[in-house]
Amino acid sequence: MMRFLLLLLAFQLSAAPVTFTKNIAPVVFEHCAPCHHQGGIGPFALLTYGEVRKHAIQIVAVTQRRYMPPWPPEKGYGDFKDDRSLSDDQIRLIAQWVKEGTAEGDPADLPHTPQFRNGWQMGPPDIIVRMPKPFQMQASGTDIFRNFILSTGLHKTEYVRGMELRLDNPQVVHHANVVLDRTQSLRRRDGEDGRPGFPGMDVITEAASNDFDPDSHFLFWKPGTVLHPESDDMSWRLDPDTDLVLNLHLQPTGKVESVQAEVGIYFAAHPPTLFPMLVQLEHDGAIDIPPGDRSFAVTDYLNLPLDVDVLAIYPHAHYLGKLVEAWATLPDGSRRWLIRIPDWDINWQAVYEYKRPISLPKGTKIAMRITYDNSTSNPRNPSNPPERVRTGNRSKDEMGHVWLQLLPAGGKQPQEDPRFALQEAVMRRRLEKYPADFLAHYNLAALLQMRGKLDEAISCYQDALRIEPSNPTARNSLAAALLMNDRLPDAIQQLRETLRLNPAYLNARYNLGRALAASGDLDGAAAEYSALLEAKPDDAGAQAGLASVYFIQRKYADALPHFREAAKLNPNDADVQANLGTVLALTGDLPAAIQAYEEALRINPEHEAARANLARARAALGIRPQ
Repeated sequence: MMRFLLLLLAFQLSAAPVTFTKNIAPVVFEHCAPCHHQGGIGPFALLTYGEVRKHAIQIVAVTQRRYMPPWPPEKGYGDFKDDRSLSDDQIRLIAQWVKEGTAEGDPADLPHTPQFRNGWQMGPPDIIVRMPKPFQMQASGTDIFRNFILSTGLHKTEYVRGMELRLDNPQVVHHANVVLDRTQSLRRRDGEDGRPGFPGMDVITEAASNDFDPDSHFLFWKPGTVLHPESDDMSWRLDPDTDLVLNLHLQPTGKVESVQAEVGIYFAAHPPTLFPMLVQLEHDGAIDIPPGDRSFAVTDYLNLPLDVDVLAIYPHAHYLGKLVEAWATLPDGSRRWLIRIPDWDINWQAVYEYKRPISLPKGTKIAMRITYDNSTSNPRNPSNPPERVRTGNRSKDEMGHVWLQLLPAGGKQPQEDPRFALQEAVMRRRLEKYPADFLAHYNLAALLQMRGKLDEAISCYQDALRIEPSNPTARNSLAAALLMNDRLPDAIQQLRETLRLNPAYLNARYNLGRALAASGDLDGAAAEYSALLEAKPDDAGAQAGLASVYFIQRKYADALPHFREAAKLNPNDADVQANLGTVLALTGDLPAAIQAYEEALRINPEHEAARANLARARAALGIRPQ
């Protein structure tokens, strides 16, 4: 026994001292330097022995409290990429180095000092969009959440595999989100208070029909984010008439600051073949936290209607959030943890991407629970004394969300987009929580309409209109479903009411023209299409609709210029080209008719009417079949 103790003592006495170059630099370079370098988001650099030694005692304090490097998820509750947290051994090693006197060590042991790009991390972007003007923020006060409209200037649809944010003053920006506004609905708010952009923590846009974007990818940035461009197969669509809304969380620094941002966008070589979807677990409607309550909780769940892979997760709460948990209960009753954050801090919210996708079978129940502390013992509580807190967009209000990026198993799109089933499950679950939610009724109706379930869609639109009877969008959509269901009188009635509510609603006027034409009221249809074209001459659908009405009325000379314009506005519509060919033939211009038929067949080689009419036109000119 004595011999063993002597040997152990000898080993301890001969152990090499901890040095910066051999032991500490590798840890600091990997876990700290990505933020703490010249021009980085950290308040000071940690790339040299002198820099690290200067802050050594502070580094020991923040690492032992696990405040730095910031990594809120608890280990064992999800295996995530880019984990910068320190192991227990690394934390003890730093403390031992300081205790032993912060020795520098042999310069030969120093690993290569990491280099950080001063420019774009992912290389030169395909396009760069900028805030039109810098934003001036006050020296003190509360955090600011500000939104800025960025116009892309695109002239054609592109597919995006990556996006990178650059700031001229990164120290004042805590984090940022990019929201896609496909209807440009938020432009009207830009500058509404006399300053660039508009205020707000959480941005809501008007939905564009048939779109899951931006509900497919997390467009989120925070200091220290490691940027990974998606593969081209996971790119997302960016149209010319889509605005980017840059949502910045800004923090006062004690002096007046100016900040300007630019976003670099990286295009994919081809459209996506894998189609994820963002699914939100939330129960904000249940948030009503009494002052002093230390353990108020909200929960939510969703039963998965199909097999999925979970790619990433993004929890979100405000300052009272304390414990965030999300898990999956499989059909066999077993549980798989998705994330657990035991000490939530809004200042370190992030998107967490799994190292390997988590496969969940159909019938799995995904769930979340967020616990809040509205007492004086919560150092982040913005109110002292505590006040009753309900849900809302202000920072002193609360939210409780867990977003999951789900990829339907197999990834490739079958005949019907599998996200439809997911979206239907989400909307039905939302209506269980909020039966009077107009938007949930409307979105479910639109989804059912896309899936061809017209009777159910009509019923859901009617439910939505019972909640908001003066909503012209819902009434126009109801009319479109009635039109698809061959209920022409009902559709016409709803469309006339829509235009009474909003005479400038051009889509409703277009639908009314279609409905009147289908009912045989050709003069009425022509009047509606003409009124639409007075307001919007470049509407290809209205040009083609009016041309078709004139064609049925045998007004071929009147139909021809409208078919020409429709073909010019929408050159890839085979039906328009074929109809143009027919009118040209009827007006005696067979060579031009042949060109139009050939163009229709180039667009759609299976267009039988164009093929048959092309043969007739060639025969009439004595051209032998090719």
